[in-house]
Amino acid sequence: MEFVNPQYLVDVAWLAENLYDPGVRVVDVTSRLTSDLQNMAKEKCFDLGHIPGSVHLDVGSGHGALSDPDHELAWMWPSDAQIEAVLGELGVTNGTRVILVARTPREGLDSGTMWCTRAWWTLHHSGVDCAILHGGIEAWEAAGHEMSTDQPSITPTRFTVPADAPSASARVNADQVLAALGDGATCVVDALPAGRFDGTEPGYGPRRGHISGAVNLPYPRMITAETAAFASPEVLAGILDEAGLMDRSRVITYCGGAIAATVDAFVLKLFGHPDVAVYDGSLMEWSARPELPMTNPAE
Repeated sequence: MEFVNPQYLVDVAWLAENLYDPGVRVVDVTSRLTSDLQNMAKEKCFDLGHIPGSVHLDVGSGHGALSDPDHELAWMWPSDAQIEAVLGELGVTNGTRVILVARTPREGLDSGTMWCTRAWWTLHHSGVDCAILHGGIEAWEAAGHEMSTDQPSITPTRFTVPADAPSASARVNADQVLAALGDGATCVVDALPAGRFDGTEPGYGPRRGHISGAVNLPYPRMITAETAAFASPEVLAGILDEAGLMDRSRVITYCGGAIAATVDAFVLKLFGHPDVAVYDGSLMEWSARPELPMTNPAE
């Protein structure tokens, strides 16, 4: 079995061969968050060693490079103008292939997987040709490839979000989720671990549990390590078939803040699912609105 869209992943061998291609830009999205959602990864990780020629992009901060800086919630979708400015500063043009890489500084806290898929979800749906390095920076190091402490020299360029970029279809709001719960065609998927889904562990916001009617597909089932080391196509296909997701005409994924949700969404896209969206506000919004239905099996 193979992925329908294998181009969304690259391996270490491909990156080593194409590392110095002028049409390739390696973007490091490693995150090491503080309790107030500030990202310390550039100083504590990137500056100490990174893939040669790569640039660091702060995706992890609550109002970071790919998040709306003016929204009260963290990690909300940015404007096209913001994406264009950020990519221009990274030297990315509309003809550049962006390779997203990350490491996991603290297992269980700073998932390289979810920050790669979050960046991919935003950039891909903004018209960027992008892929994720399978296995992350850890796989690069394990293969014996060099690391660098040199700060890359970047010549600013211009990137324009294409008029037909599918950004509007990539995300939904609370009202759209609420409508989808009763439409009979959409499957709403909670990507968080089972303990958060069933209310035995604290959730995100004032209420525990999950959106009523959602099914649970924890994102760690999709990977073999938190370094964007995805399971084989055969294993992933089995997981999706078990959940019945490929048979549903539409899937909406969510989590605490629309980060882990992009792991499930990305895997669905690897297999070519035609209609997948991420709930932008996720439980940070939903849980705080008492009129929206939640189920807490632990109660």
